[in-house]
Amino acid sequence: VQLQASGGGLVQPGGSLRLSCAASGRTFSMYIMGWFRQAPGKGRDFVAAINWRGGSTDYADSVKGRFTISRDNAKNTVYLQLNSLKPEDTAVYYCAAAQRNQYDSSWFTNDVEYEYWGQGTQVTVSS
Repeated sequence: VQLQASGGGLVQPGGSLRLSCAASGRTFSMYIMGWFRQAPGKGRDFVAAINWRGGSTDYADSVKGRFTISRDNAKNTVYLQLNSLKPEDTAVYYCAAAQRNQYDSSWFTNDVEYEYWGQGTQVTVSS
C-alpha cells in the first residue's frame, strides 16, 4: 500500500489542523493505521492508532483530548484532527500502516512494527 499524507501547515498556538493520509489499493481496511511525529533532532514518536474499522483508537498521553484519529475505509483515508495546538506539537507528521491480526498496545506504539509509511507533512505551531 502507498500512503500520501497532507494537510500540514503553519498555525498559531491554540489553532487546529486536519491531516489526511490517502492510501492506494483496495485492501485499506485490512490495515491498522497509525500517526507518528518527529521533531527536529528527536526520534519518531507515536501519536495515535486506529484499528481496522475505526472502533478502537489510542493516543499518546501528550495529545489525549486534543487530537482525534479517524478513518473512512470507503475513501481509503485516515485522518488526524489536531486541536488546541501547542508549540511543542511542531514536527513532521507521518502516517503508517501495519497488517496485523491483533490490535494491541504491545506493538502499535512502536514505529518499527509498521510496514508502510507516508512521506510526512510538516506541522509548525508558532505565533
